Amino acid sequence: MSAVHRALPRRRGQVLPTLVLLLGAIYCLVPVAWVLVASTKSSGELFSTFTFAPGTGLLDNLRDLFAYGDGLYLRWTANSALYAVAGAAASTLISALAGFAMAKYEFRGRSILFYAILAGVLVPGMTLAIPQYLIMSELDLVGGYWSVLLPSLISPFGIYLARVYAMASVPDATMEAARIDGASEYRILGSIGLPMMVPGMVTIFLLQFVGIWNNFLLPYIMLSDESKFPITVGLYTVLSKGSGQPTLYGIAIVGAAVSVIPLIVLLLTLQRFWRLDLLSGGLKG
Repeated sequence: MSAVHRALPRRRGQVLPTLVLLLGAIYCLVPVAWVLVASTKSSGELFSTFTFAPGTGLLDNLRDLFAYGDGLYLRWTANSALYAVAGAAASTLISALAGFAMAKYEFRGRSILFYAILAGVLVPGMTLAIPQYLIMSELDLVGGYWSVLLPSLISPFGIYLARVYAMASVPDATMEAARIDGASEYRILGSIGLPMMVPGMVTIFLLQFVGIWNNFLLPYIMLSDESKFPITVGLYTVLSKGSGQPTLYGIAIVGAAVSVIPLIVLLLTLQRFWRLDLLSGGLKG
């Protein structure tokens, strides 16, 4: 059998996975494309033109967006940035420390603790929203920034991912060599463990940032002051008023389109850490 005939079954086997990935990409990108196109339409064009036909109202929508409520959208953006950056950074550090400890140290109850955290991955965030509200209410924190920040600090999936990455990327032999040279456990963590876990920590940070940035239910339950809303809750309030003022539909849609930009910038900025990790892995091999 020639090499061409042997390659045919292999190529056919690659067609189905490629089609599935293509369909998945289309399914994910079509709503984004609709938002981008709809943000260019005026309130009249939004309901009277073809769905994916560009409109002529983009500049007017942007002007109305940033003028709404005397710049309220910018305040919502700053709130989302505060919740996402502070929450993701603190959660990444906590996840890295917990994951490193469970991967590299033996202590009583380690397995039980790990499986308990793993079970937390399976619990939907919606299930925890009401208990979190009751806890924050007892602490008299409801309505403030801490009521949104504190529940986002612990990420079971982040801890799980950090543990897996620490097991794979931090060699036990390197840690033992550092101990023989007289390094303390804190020195080992700061000089060996965390630097080797940077690509995994970047992944955790990105996942947490996106999750907090897009979070709606928790701030919707916790906050009542419009000036403390993140973008998600703020745009929901705008959209809920759209039935009485159709022009607000355009504001809500262009606001949703603009809110995607920080996520794209963050992904493009952090992807170099993944490329660096892949390159270093190739050199080691």
